[in-house]
Amino acid sequence: MIERGDRYSRGAIAFHWSIAALVLLNLIIGLFHDAIPRAWGVMPIHKSLGIAVLVLTLGRIAWRLTHKPPHLPELLSAWEKATAHTVHLILYALLLILPVSGWLLSSNPERPRPINWFGLFEIPVLPATPTIAHNAHEAHELLGYLMTALVLIHIAAALRHHFLLRDKVLVRMLPGLRRNG
Repeated sequence: MIERGDRYSRGAIAFHWSIAALVLLNLIIGLFHDAIPRAWGVMPIHKSLGIAVLVLTLGRIAWRLTHKPPHLPELLSAWEKATAHTVHLILYALLLILPVSGWLLSSNPERPRPINWFGLFEIPVLPATPTIAHNAHEAHELLGYLMTALVLIHIAAALRHHFLLRDKVLVRMLPGLRRNG
């Protein structure tokens, strides 16, 4: 059974799954955009999703600073706890850096491409030099691969906990479950 203090708050769960869905969609678009017909216009969607991830991540960080998460289960070894904390820290950093690097590469003054957020309004370009925009492009691509690897590791770890270890680590973050008490 999951006790009240062993589960993430509804807000944390909502942020987690909203961001997870957007990141997965954006990774698919980012990794396979060259194979998708240009007429489908996926890059404006990719950019809009990136800005949404950035805003939701800032909200999630604010939530996390004001809402204490449950402790990791005692059954986890010290290395597992350290690995979990490290991967989460890197994921948070990437959730901020990837959208900002994408925004910077769209802000290249030699070819500025303002982000039209889902057709609702335009996000202005950032003050970037061509060199900064070029470096942001390279970083965006490499960090996208790192994000893909960490997302896969995160999913594999959650499934390991649920199906092999049969502990409650994954259940703590699943939406729609009632708390006891």
